[in-house]
Amino acid sequence: MILVSACLFGKNCKYNGGNNLNSLLTQLLKEEKVLLLCPEQLGGLPTPRTPAEIQEGEGKDVLAGRSWVINKDGEDITNNFIKGAKLTLAKAKIENINLAILKSNSPSCGVNRIYDGSFSAQLKKGDGVTTALLRDNNISVISDEDFIKGENTNESN
Repeated sequence: MILVSACLFGKNCKYNGGNNLNSLLTQLLKEEKVLLLCPEQLGGLPTPRTPAEIQEGEGKDVLAGRSWVINKDGEDITNNFIKGAKLTLAKAKIENINLAILKSNSPSCGVNRIYDGSFSAQLKKGDGVTTALLRDNNISVISDEDFIKGENTNESN
């Protein structure tokens, strides 16, 4: 079974109430068993919700208490992101998942790059909170874009 960001399969769980349907990804995985999850919803955040970005670091720093997740209104929602990551990991372990295909750039699911915390659509190197926790627990994580290209980007660059 493969863990996949629910928004990539057309589930309306994106911050703005929409989705990130990736038709090519759904086609490539049509014969696979997939577990669709949205860590931000699992963490108790509503849909739609105010956009959020990691400040002063990346996902591993959030997990270590050295960084935080703030939404555009200035609210600290770090605990929601950590809770969502932990629940995602727990579900992945129950299903013996060893591969996750997650949405690029997201503060929870971002793989190798995330928004820089300035809410200006600028990217920086780093993983989202859920990606960092999954990788810390030996689950391979790749972005939807890299999966389609056939690349293996499990290790942070």
